[in-house]
Amino acid sequence: MDRVRWGVLGTANIARVAVDPAIQASCNGELVAVASRDPDRARAFAEAAGIPVHHGSYEGLLEDERIDAVYNPLPNGLHREWTVRAAEHGKHILCEKPLALDESECRDMETAAAEHGVRLMEAFMYRFHPRTAKVVELVREGAVGELRMIRATFTFRLMKPGNIRLDPDLGGGALMDVGCYCVNVSRTLAAEEPFEAQAFAAPAPSGVDQRLAGTLRFERGLVAHFDCALDMERREVYEVGGTDGTLVVPDAFLPGTGDAPIRELRGREAGREHVVAGADEYRLMVEHFADCVIEGVPPRFAPAEAALNMRVIEALYRSAREGGVPVPVRPPEDAS
Repeated sequence: MDRVRWGVLGTANIARVAVDPAIQASCNGELVAVASRDPDRARAFAEAAGIPVHHGSYEGLLEDERIDAVYNPLPNGLHREWTVRAAEHGKHILCEKPLALDESECRDMETAAAEHGVRLMEAFMYRFHPRTAKVVELVREGAVGELRMIRATFTFRLMKPGNIRLDPDLGGGALMDVGCYCVNVSRTLAAEEPFEAQAFAAPAPSGVDQRLAGTLRFERGLVAHFDCALDMERREVYEVGGTDGTLVVPDAFLPGTGDAPIRELRGREAGREHVVAGADEYRLMVEHFADCVIEGVPPRFAPAEAALNMRVIEALYRSAREGGVPVPVRPPEDAS
C-alpha cells in the first residue's frame, strides 16, 4: 500500500470545509467515499466535493472493501459506536475530538482498535501545526524560565439554536466542543497530568454548558486557567507564563495557512516575535495518520492520550455540577 483509501462517515461541516479537502490534497491518500443516512444528501455531498462513491448508510461505507480508513466527524455521542463498528470492519479510524463522551468510552475504542489490528487517532489538528511544536520547543528550552502559569481561551457564538453542540444527548457543550482544546494544550505544555480541577459553568436552556471557566492544578505549583463559550464573540489565544517571560500565541488552534506568530514578552521590554511558516494543519494530520497506516506504526498521539484528556474533562464537569468546588482528577474507578 502506498496510498490510503479514505471514506467519511457523515456530511459534517468540518469534513466539507477542512478534512475532506485535506485528504484530497494529501500526498498519500485519496478520498473514495462519503456516507449519510440520507441517500440524497450523500449523493449531493459527493457530487459537490468530487467524491467518486456515496453510500446511503454508514454501514454501507464500512462494508465497502475499497475503503482502508475512515474519518469520523459524527456528533460526539456517536463517536464510540461508529468507531468500534469501523474497527470491527477492519477500518483504521481518524475520529474527531473529543474522542468520546468519557474516559471509559475512549478505552473501549482503544480496545476495539487493538483487537482488530487497526490504527485509531483523535483529530486534534492543531498539534500538527509546526507552530505548536515551536511553542513546546521554546518552553522546554527555557524561553519563559520556570513554567508557572498557562492561560487559554476559545469562544465563539452559535447563531442557530438547533445546533447539535447544544444537544446533551449528543455530547454537546462548550467544554466538549472548544474547551477540550484548552485542556489539551495545557496538558501538553505542562508535560504532566493535573491532580486537581475546578470549574464554573453557565447552562444553556438545553442543559449543556454554554460557558465554562476552569482551573487545573499541576505539581510544582503550575496552574492552568481557561475559559470557553458557545455564546461569546470569537476569542482564541493561549499564553504561557514563567519566571523569565511570557509566550503569547494568537489564533491559537486555527492559525490558517499564513505565517503564524509567537510573541515572546519579557516584562516591559519590547520583546520579540517568532514567525513560523504557515501550513495546512489538517493536511499534515491526515498525512501523518495515513503514513502510520501504510507503515504499520502507531500514531504520534495514541488513544490513551485522548482518554487522559477526557479524564480531566470529566473532573471539570464534576466540579461544575458541585458548584465549583475543587475536585481531584482521578481514574473513574477511584471516584466516589
